[in-house]
Amino acid sequence: MQIPGKRSLMIANGWVQAAVIVLIVGFLIMGILTYYTYTDEPPIPQFVKDAKGLTLFTRADIMAGQRIFLGNGLMEYGSIFGHGAYLGPDFTTEYLHRAALSSIRIYGETNADTAAARTIQDFKANRYDDTTGTLTYTDSQARAFEECRAYYASFFGNPTSKFGLRPNAISDREQIRKLTAFFSWTAWAAAAARPGHSYSYTNNWPPEPLVGNHATTDSIVWSVLSLAALLGGTGLLLASFGRWNLLGWHGREQQSMSFRAPDEVMLTPAQKACAWFFFVMAALFLVQTLLGGASEHYRADLQSFFGIDLGRFLPFNIVRTWHVQLSIFWVSTSYLAAGIFLAPMISGREPRGQKMLAYCLLSALVIVVVGSLFGEFAGIQGLIPNAWFGDQGFEYLDLGRVWQILLTIGLLFWVVILYRGLRGRLDSEHVGNMPWLFFFSALSIPAFYGVGLLANPGQHFTTTDFWRFWVVHLWVEDFLELFTTILVAYIFVLLGVVHERIALRMIYLDVILYSAGGIVGTMHHVYFSGEPALHMALGAFFSAAEVIPLTFLTVEAWSFLQLGAVQESKSATTFPHYWAVMFLAAVGFWNFLGAGVFGFLINLPIVSYYEIGTALTANHAHAAMMGVYGMLSIGLALFCLRYIIPQKHWSDKAAQISFWSLNLGLAWMVFATLFPLGILQLYHSISVSYYDARTLDYIGSHTNSVLEWLRMPGDVVFILGGALPILYLSALGIRYMRKGDTLEQPKDILFTDVVAQPQER
Repeated sequence: MQIPGKRSLMIANGWVQAAVIVLIVGFLIMGILTYYTYTDEPPIPQFVKDAKGLTLFTRADIMAGQRIFLGNGLMEYGSIFGHGAYLGPDFTTEYLHRAALSSIRIYGETNADTAAARTIQDFKANRYDDTTGTLTYTDSQARAFEECRAYYASFFGNPTSKFGLRPNAISDREQIRKLTAFFSWTAWAAAAARPGHSYSYTNNWPPEPLVGNHATTDSIVWSVLSLAALLGGTGLLLASFGRWNLLGWHGREQQSMSFRAPDEVMLTPAQKACAWFFFVMAALFLVQTLLGGASEHYRADLQSFFGIDLGRFLPFNIVRTWHVQLSIFWVSTSYLAAGIFLAPMISGREPRGQKMLAYCLLSALVIVVVGSLFGEFAGIQGLIPNAWFGDQGFEYLDLGRVWQILLTIGLLFWVVILYRGLRGRLDSEHVGNMPWLFFFSALSIPAFYGVGLLANPGQHFTTTDFWRFWVVHLWVEDFLELFTTILVAYIFVLLGVVHERIALRMIYLDVILYSAGGIVGTMHHVYFSGEPALHMALGAFFSAAEVIPLTFLTVEAWSFLQLGAVQESKSATTFPHYWAVMFLAAVGFWNFLGAGVFGFLINLPIVSYYEIGTALTANHAHAAMMGVYGMLSIGLALFCLRYIIPQKHWSDKAAQISFWSLNLGLAWMVFATLFPLGILQLYHSISVSYYDARTLDYIGSHTNSVLEWLRMPGDVVFILGGALPILYLSALGIRYMRKGDTLEQPKDILFTDVVAQPQER
């Protein structure tokens, strides 16, 4: 029923109903998977004993070892269950391989012919007693534990930085014992048969023939079915849009536009304050690119940074921790500023005090960024040995727990700022129209980032990894994607390029298509981290569906750009946002290639089985994160700065140089280094062994080293030609911020005037 004074829903109710159903079904399935995560995760024994009944280590030792692993930043050096960084080994795989070799050697002393078979039997047999909470190791497994403990004491206690870690990274004997206990438990879960099944708790990952680990039937069957889902779904979608004009944005050519000069658009105080947000964004982006170059150099030359022993000052795990965290910080800063900038354009007013609140938010953001980076450094260096102010150690959630809480509160504060600005407009709109969707999508950002608080360094690793990927995938790939769509849609509506009704359809289509695959598709991250096979089946199938909307949206993007070109040619004034729109066009390209093609490649279970934690993962991450969210963040910055910087000081040349440098640099990074490295590493993993493909000896081989060095020209272009011009433009926004009166409560702020095209006689 229509409420008096409110604008009615601008599209058919069916769009809203379909979106709601997709979201409900998706989260209902996720609820079921959450239940099985807690009930079917690998058990952590209270005691691990040898065949004589002597205790080797306890549950408390395993959990302490996990905290040591995370607190020392080792997930940003190597990985566990395949998740983490790509320089160091996967410690689950390494322990399992070394323990198996030790067992074969021990059995070979008396019976060489049956040594391999007895080793497989030892590791596959599940000797965990659920009633007593006791896990019993065979004599060979117990001896292997002691040998591995000695090995890790030597590795982590090395007095040099030749492994990319700080000298004497972990030298305490008791800490080494507990750390080895953690590695040993993960290796046991990776080999021992899950009760009632013929495969391990990790679906027989890693591929290790020494313990009888081979690809499961599920990994092969669901790879085939996900391919079928991709091809079938893409065909149905393209057929539907070929048959029906569901969006219907064609016909806008019948209108002409007069683009308002940016200097004529009145700005509010909070909008002008956004110049400082973009300067902080650009500074963080520049630092992040420099750290990316440093982390890449470790792979090209592990022991020397052009003659400097960098590992003594900034070991690899600190460099990569900062590189990953800053990627989140600078992108988020741009999103926060864009939301604040667009709010008065959407509502037509700005309440008093928004400028002060914006500066408070920026100050809090800077404190969180600086505090968390220092805490991560101090935590990894052993100066702050707790996860509250130091280093939590989870990839993408490395920041200390206090900083994580403060960042979540800051994002909620941002939502309050937006609500104050939008409140008048929200009161007059149907809850399904664009202003409310803008607000709901903004609210989802702190809500789903806050889910990461369920990932606790002191809890079961399988459970914490499950919740971590709610942030890494659901927060980034679904709800940031939704906020992105609404931001861009509103920009094009305000510019007069797209009618609001058509933009609204596009948003609902995005919700339906992305959420249909993206919510449950989160599970493609946890195939091998201790989840039951159900997570693999649903994760693979729904993950394939994520590529379908990317295919469609790429096709539609070309139509949209052609439409924009036609409209611009009819405009009596110059279009002021050419390079901002070019960055948005680049988002479409990298979304399809980086998130779609490269993402689907590694999401197939049978490929992921041999590939997880290799350069192909980094290839997908760089192309998707920088190509989509990075390019979008810069495009949003250019759009807003174009109004903040007076025309006479604006530099289209700097924007042009940045656009081509960033895109060419990223393409060079991907196609000259990451993709070929990933293919070679995948080939080596299948033909030799996954264990060997993750060793420093293989990563530092001559062929790999040459490919790593080939990335340097692309990095130079990316940093100097791409990041520096953005910093320059953002500095112009502060130095030449438009002076004069600004509107606190304007009646109308529009970027364009749209008039009907005269009919031909």
